[in-house]
Amino acid sequence: MSERLCLVHYHEIGLKGKNRATFENQLLANLNRATRGCGVSRIARISGYLVVESVTKDVTPELARTIAQVPGVARVSLAYRTNLDEHEYCRAAVAVMREAGDFYTFKVHARRSSTDYPVHTLEMNRIVGSVLCDAFPEKKVDVHHPDLQVVVHAVQGSCYVYASFLRGVGGLPVGTAGKVVTLLSSGFDSPVATWMVGRRGAVCVPIHFSGRPMTVDTSEYLCQDVCEALAPSGCIGRLYVVPFGDHQREIALTVPQDLRIIMYRRIMVGVAERLARIEGAKALVTGESLGQVASQTLDNIAAVDEAASMPILRPLIGTDKMEIMERAEQIGTAEISTQTAPDCCTLFMPKRPETHARISAVLDAEALFDKDAMIDDLLRLMEYRDFDMCPSYHPPKSLRARHKELLPAGYLPELEKRV
Repeated sequence: MSERLCLVHYHEIGLKGKNRATFENQLLANLNRATRGCGVSRIARISGYLVVESVTKDVTPELARTIAQVPGVARVSLAYRTNLDEHEYCRAAVAVMREAGDFYTFKVHARRSSTDYPVHTLEMNRIVGSVLCDAFPEKKVDVHHPDLQVVVHAVQGSCYVYASFLRGVGGLPVGTAGKVVTLLSSGFDSPVATWMVGRRGAVCVPIHFSGRPMTVDTSEYLCQDVCEALAPSGCIGRLYVVPFGDHQREIALTVPQDLRIIMYRRIMVGVAERLARIEGAKALVTGESLGQVASQTLDNIAAVDEAASMPILRPLIGTDKMEIMERAEQIGTAEISTQTAPDCCTLFMPKRPETHARISAVLDAEALFDKDAMIDDLLRLMEYRDFDMCPSYHPPKSLRARHKELLPAGYLPELEKRV
């Protein structure tokens, strides 16, 4: 008797050596979290795959789409699992062909792995192909360029039969590459940058700098919506929000007008780095693209980098806006990012921002106010909200309380010494 399940394929994980099981186990844990409430009864490892079984013994395309959003998944196939009996797997192949929709040519691709099944793959091809030709006399066999390929895979005492698959996001399982703090806005760029780093296995802890109290808090709600949209990937652990408006006003009244944006960015990086050390993160992430706006020239990027002692990753540095917007559509954040909301980026903008900042001039301007005291104050005002889709996220001891909505952190600078 056959049952329907999801066969999860991965590519990059299969290239790992002795630590391959670590990546597989992390992917299994992430899938368990992502499919909660989807009627999944068991997720198990078999040779080179993961198998997702449902309570009803018949998985749905909706479940396959959920699985495909999890980093580390290359493809998801809706497969029938049968015994190693040619009559059963031939019936499953016929069922697969009937469900395939419109096609004219097909081929059978039989495989064996980790099994003692004695029938050779060439013989399996002949057996299944003969049954399919009898069942579908109007279809033609094309072994080189078929419209449809029916896979019959004998592995570990069972046979998996499938033809269609859903392409996954690929990459590595979240939780296998450490933790990063990402500077997040409600625009197009930073959500995509956050997702791209999460897709490489990093646990992402976004921090959003709000214009509050000089602007309304709309951007904060949009950033929460962005995190909700990215939640199925499992890469978001917690969102921090920093009300930056009053401090921006102080900077705008103190430093030369053309250096305001660079100074804002340096303070943001300073706060994010302090948070990263509290969180145990190893790098910062921004959504900058080279030359896209005035603050993203090489000179200005260098002036901002000087404010940090840990790496700043920029996964979008070589992309253009159209590529970023296309990716935002794919990951589900584009509709959120099209909504306009005043935030810290729109506050006290200079008429002619500096595009080729000299670090000596930047440091002279920064000496006009107490940078460390400002960072301490912003950390004190910080708020956060937790997202329950990342099994690899563990909050720091000094910020252990979990918030289901945006609430003050209650952080004191001296707590950093205990981490």
